[in-house]
Amino acid sequence: MAISFMTCKTGMIFMTPVLLLLFFLSSITQQHHVSNLYSSSFPLHQIHLKQYFLSNSFSSTSSSNKQPLKTSQISQSPSPSPSPSPSAISSSYSAESPTSTHDFFDGFLSNSINSTTTTPNNITTGATTAATDDNNNFIKMKSSLEKIEEGLAKAREAIRQAVRSRNYSSDGQDFIPRGIVYRNPYAFHQSHIEMEKRFKVWAYREGQQPLVHDGPVNNIYSTEGQFIDEMESGKSPFIAQHPDQAHVFFLPFSVANVVRFIYKPITNFSRDRLQQFVEDYITVVANRYPYWNRSSGADHFMVSCHDWSPQVSNAHPELFKNFIRVLCNANTSEGFRPKIDVTLPEINLPFGLLQQPTINHRPSKRTILAFFSGGAHGYVRNVLLNQWKGKDDEVLVYQYLPKGLNYYDLMGRSKFCLCASGWEVASPRVVESIHAGCVPVIISDNYVLPFSDVLDWSKFSVYIPVKDIPKIKDILKAIPMRRYLQMQNRVKLVQRHFVVNRPAKRFDVIHMVLHSVWLRRLNIGLLS
Repeated sequence: MAISFMTCKTGMIFMTPVLLLLFFLSSITQQHHVSNLYSSSFPLHQIHLKQYFLSNSFSSTSSSNKQPLKTSQISQSPSPSPSPSPSAISSSYSAESPTSTHDFFDGFLSNSINSTTTTPNNITTGATTAATDDNNNFIKMKSSLEKIEEGLAKAREAIRQAVRSRNYSSDGQDFIPRGIVYRNPYAFHQSHIEMEKRFKVWAYREGQQPLVHDGPVNNIYSTEGQFIDEMESGKSPFIAQHPDQAHVFFLPFSVANVVRFIYKPITNFSRDRLQQFVEDYITVVANRYPYWNRSSGADHFMVSCHDWSPQVSNAHPELFKNFIRVLCNANTSEGFRPKIDVTLPEINLPFGLLQQPTINHRPSKRTILAFFSGGAHGYVRNVLLNQWKGKDDEVLVYQYLPKGLNYYDLMGRSKFCLCASGWEVASPRVVESIHAGCVPVIISDNYVLPFSDVLDWSKFSVYIPVKDIPKIKDILKAIPMRRYLQMQNRVKLVQRHFVVNRPAKRFDVIHMVLHSVWLRRLNIGLLS
């Protein structure tokens, strides 16, 4: 693949035809609050690529407390390559990961961490400095990357020790994860402590709103915009003050906004403009900084809830083979990689609110066996509606709710909530059912459930393959009451992990997403 822009002798950058479609926000006269970021249309016009990506680099586009970095502050960092080719940007690197999405802790809890980490070839470790002792002997100082890897090694050992001792170090914490809803509560608890102690994220500052540093904070793509806004807010303790401090690097573009602005009016559904935009952004940061090239993107990540987001990597898979994609559309049959990628919960936030109502009715008030209401979006929904719509008084399935019925009231009165995938595998009903205290019934093949690296979904949900949709009633009625009561109580235990807080709080959905990225960083080593 050719790099998407050329530089002539005068230094002017000429855009490819696809990039002539790029738009940007020409003027914002006032700061948009979180509650109305996605509520209005913005005037857009065509722009120059260099102007778009670099005009406000290292300066805030959404937070007044971010200050530009001076050249002297980054002079000790390795200089970026002058013009890396796509092959250089995606140089060979294959991080050996555990054998399944549930083995992240096992991977680095083994006796030999070297067996689960891989170092890319020709890695640049960061500039080292030297000092002299009293006898004028030179002393080699550790580079920033060496310090980071040393800290990660200490974190792995602390997690190993917590698992060996089966002990918690509370330090006065308000919540400690306990019980069988967690695959390994000791490992998860200590890992979260280590993340809070060490983890730093650098959000690239290149680019301008609305395509970068902005995103939808309401409706079904809300977690995409909420995460971007949290990282841009200046309030997150995980934000690095300098990229040399960072364990991972966040590319804060919004797929939802790219589709919204670049594809208007929609004349076709080709993903080429989206793919070109993302590859150009990577090319810019890879040209300007050393961090992408030193790991081949293995410590870089994106976050998106849009249906198209998995396809950003389709045009150039070699470039993205190590890149961490945090996606709502976590479909293994469409290229989602549980060992590298992260599932983002899909949460349908009403305008101006941060969560749906939490309903914890007692089981005795849950008189409906199973409930679903939703449009006929996709094959699975059509099968469900054809099989059950209006045909049973215990399995209530609606395409559109009759007048006078309330969606959340029905979820609150149901034992089981059917979470059928639509056009894509993810469904906001999974999180809605958890908030409603209703045991989720996952009807979605090839879907990697959120936070399944630490949560054992089999303890608080039911999985029914698409082929068994006709057997839904028989399967659910065969579950003993004692087991149902256990699952329903465990649903309440995991509710805190699916709540959106701003600013984010310990163990909420944003911290859980960050922890999933932290786990993947723990499982790679960037030094031999």
